[in-house]
Amino acid sequence: MYTRFERNGPLTELASYPQWAQDMVSDCEATRRKVLEHEIWARMIALELDDESTYNFMAGLWPFIERFPSYMALNLLKTRYGRSEGDDKARRWLVRNIRVEQNHAEYWLDWAEGAGVPREDLLRKPAPAGTDGLYRWCEEISSHGSLAAGMAATNYAIEGATGDWAHLVYASEKYCDSFAPDVRAASLRWLKLHAAYDDTHPWEALEIVCTVLGSTPLAADVAHLRECIERSYMCMILLGDRCIRTHREGQILEGVAA
Repeated sequence: MYTRFERNGPLTELASYPQWAQDMVSDCEATRRKVLEHEIWARMIALELDDESTYNFMAGLWPFIERFPSYMALNLLKTRYGRSEGDDKARRWLVRNIRVEQNHAEYWLDWAEGAGVPREDLLRKPAPAGTDGLYRWCEEISSHGSLAAGMAATNYAIEGATGDWAHLVYASEKYCDSFAPDVRAASLRWLKLHAAYDDTHPWEALEIVCTVLGSTPLAADVAHLRECIERSYMCMILLGDRCIRTHREGQILEGVAA
């Protein structure tokens, strides 16, 4: 039986959400930490990524970046105005934030160019082999999953972790100063926006998911959400692994030669 959820505390405090949501987030925390502790961010900040790894990162994430508004649109199609409080809240949020996302693809291309990756490569060439797991998963869950599952996997899990790693990279003066002064502002715009606005986006998405499912959802529904969130995190981890694979292989070869 559906039991209405109404948040009584601050948006960005986990205690403001139902116990099932608190437990779900806690259960996924270890995997989320693996995303943020991935080797790629430390190497990026230290300016230790080789050219091929940088290309793999920019080109490998490009299909996901370019298609992200489409995932939100697919979730929007699941809503019906007036059917429920959760549908109405999701509908308003998705419509508003699809507009926010419209320029982010261009900002990603600017970042890639500043990092030495031509935008034409991203626009015309296929993404590096083995980097398609993240965007294919997002398309699958946004197309065929429930509204709650689609938003939990994309707007909560991926936007949340992305905001955190973007903050890590953007906070590095060494990394920011590595861009030429005449292109620095444009090149860092994507990072700057995601390091800032994503602070609240995933929490807003979590509130919508809780509103859709209510305070006492079925245990099976909660388990499915947890699996979707964990899969999103794992796709991010595997993509990071693929992006720096050649970097690691180079280090091994250097060690053998030494």
